[in-house]
Amino acid sequence: MDEQAEQRLTLKRNFGDFLDNDHGFGEYADKVRGLLTKENLDNNRLRLDVDLQDLQNYNANMHRQLLNSPGECIAPFEEALEELVRNNNQKQLKEHQHVHIGFTGEFGPARVNPRSLSAKYISKLVEVEGIVTKCSLVRPKLVKSVHYAEASGQFTTREYRDVTSNSGLPTGSAYPTRDEDDNLLTTEFGLCIYKNHQVITMQELPETAPAGQLPRSAEIIAEDDLVDACKPGDRVAIVGVYKAVPPSANGTISAQFRAVVVASNVKRMVRDAAAAAITVQDIRNVEALAAEPDVLEILARSLAPSIYGHNLIKKALVLLLLGGRERNLANGTHLRGDINCLLVGDPGVAKSQLLRAIMNLAPLAVSTTGRGSSGVGLTAAITHDADTGEKRLEAGAMVLADRGIVCIDEFDKMSDADRVAIHEVMEQQTVTIAKAGIQTSLNARCSVVAAANPLYGSYDKNESLTRNIHLPDSLLSRFDLLFVVLDNLSSQRDREIGAHVLGQHRYRPPGDDGKSGHTMDEAEEDDEEGRDPQADMYAKYDACLHGPRAEGDHPPLSTHFLKKFFSVIRRRASEIELTGEAMEAIGDFYAELRTRSEDSALPVTVRTLETVIRLSTAAAKARLSK
Repeated sequence: MDEQAEQRLTLKRNFGDFLDNDHGFGEYADKVRGLLTKENLDNNRLRLDVDLQDLQNYNANMHRQLLNSPGECIAPFEEALEELVRNNNQKQLKEHQHVHIGFTGEFGPARVNPRSLSAKYISKLVEVEGIVTKCSLVRPKLVKSVHYAEASGQFTTREYRDVTSNSGLPTGSAYPTRDEDDNLLTTEFGLCIYKNHQVITMQELPETAPAGQLPRSAEIIAEDDLVDACKPGDRVAIVGVYKAVPPSANGTISAQFRAVVVASNVKRMVRDAAAAAITVQDIRNVEALAAEPDVLEILARSLAPSIYGHNLIKKALVLLLLGGRERNLANGTHLRGDINCLLVGDPGVAKSQLLRAIMNLAPLAVSTTGRGSSGVGLTAAITHDADTGEKRLEAGAMVLADRGIVCIDEFDKMSDADRVAIHEVMEQQTVTIAKAGIQTSLNARCSVVAAANPLYGSYDKNESLTRNIHLPDSLLSRFDLLFVVLDNLSSQRDREIGAHVLGQHRYRPPGDDGKSGHTMDEAEEDDEEGRDPQADMYAKYDACLHGPRAEGDHPPLSTHFLKKFFSVIRRRASEIELTGEAMEAIGDFYAELRTRSEDSALPVTVRTLETVIRLSTAAAKARLSK
């Protein structure tokens, strides 16, 4: 036996001992026995998840070797697992079925994203976090071919492996046409063994991508039970071996290799990886603020302090960030909890700045413009792969912003055909695709905040509201809140706005020597430098930045604390129930709105009732009320 075979046998024996630890009464021994359920066998979901921390506690050298040389370890590990499974359940596992291993736990420096993947991770086990943007069709991949020689009446077989395989060296891909005796062979396709194969494209998370740079992507190869484990728009962490694949073209091999991650496990990301850590003191601060009687007023004043006025709009945006309660009924009906808002008004009234303020506070926000977006760019598109020529499903902005917020500026510049594409997203919160042979539905559970200019550039008070907005009622009814922002002439208000804007131009953050450029979006964060902003609830007050403050006003909240406040509220206020008194009050209010709707420019429908419920739920969330 050569040294390589002996090492493989040792790894197989050690891993078998790890799985069968404590003479069959260990944790993984129970998992192995429960692996062969009827459901798993029927769906070919034969994969055992192994925690790397357990492996390190058992044998640190084996753990280190797995991370650095997974190509040498995974195959003997799976052989040991399959041998253990077949010994316990000899009759259930079919001959062509194989058991696989997936890895979970802490990966340390090997926990990366598509941008940080580099050559130093080649042939190592990594965990890549990102959002799925493309999924190819599931194709069969040949594992073993069976051939029949009619002259001799004998069957011959041949196994196939490529560079992404962990079970041995790559083999040729050509079918044998004759056997050793030069007899003609016929391929028996019904007896051949195949496995599912899918190519997934993962993009780095939108909130972690550097500003002004194109997002990076990584190519993932999923096989067997991992195909269709995720779909475009899903935020996942994929564990696998990072491999270099030599591309061949016109018979020559290029020195530039294509890198792929051969997946061994796919995990849905439960919470946002970029969310700030919440401490016990943060929880106390959130509860103290929620107990304030004017909590909405405090939050509104702290939202975008560089923008003068618009207090009612800021309150609405606070409710949008809090969100209502999503409900999925037993009959399959989905009631959205996300709030949609439309700002329409004259140029220069800070509509775009309010959108930027939302993006600065939301844990996940995707920004786009009406002129630079198409309907398929916002929802989903069918694309053709340049290498294989097959069709792929590519996620759009709203699918990528699942469980987040989509900000659309210049909403009026979109064409009618493109605006129709987002109707389904704004109410059903799904994107349904039925074209080019692909029929699927993707989740797009997001709030939409849009800003638009009136039809004539400026709002014409002599025309009706619908004439000024020039958007169809079917789209307007999907917006929970519609604000008309006017640039009214008022000498007193103009002086106040002028003083506020001039004060911002006079503002200089602490430590600024006048040479470094600071934007107003960064001003509040710059104020908190050197003061442990993670534990600081309030922003440092400055008259130039925050404007005049009346005696007794609550101090402005810091941006870091606002992010934590919205994060804590969303986690803890998910079980809000409507009381009988609240239902009666909402019903009376809706009936009154319907009565007055005859004189209203916009119709009052059942969607308006659902809007009132969502806004009431969001306001209750701010108070941590149930």
